[in-house]
Amino acid sequence: VQLQASGGGLVQVGGSLRLSCTASGRHSNAYSLGWFRQAPGKEREFVGVRNRSGGSTYFADSVKGRFTISRDNANNTIYLQMNSLKPEDTAVYYCAAGLIKIGGLSPRYWGQGTLVTVSS
Repeated sequence: VQLQASGGGLVQVGGSLRLSCTASGRHSNAYSLGWFRQAPGKEREFVGVRNRSGGSTYFADSVKGRFTISRDNANNTIYLQMNSLKPEDTAVYYCAAGLIKIGGLSPRYWGQGTLVTVSS
């Protein structure tokens, strides 16, 4: 499974940004797709995931109500819509494919990171 992420950049506090992640390869449809992020000096943390079956979404408390995930099934792509961005959202965001677990996603595959910088 290969994951191609894009859409990072520089945005001001309160602004919005949309990341995309396209999955390809054998069995890529078998996995749920989601996002993690890693801020400078911190561990990688779960952001959100969209269940491959049914379309339910789950988010970390820190982004609930501000981030959403949608999916384009035809292109096996998910989109992370980030609104009301805060400086603490600054991080490298990683797309991941894996299995749903309680509270998030157990990743099996990773995409390359895309940097999101929120300036104040």
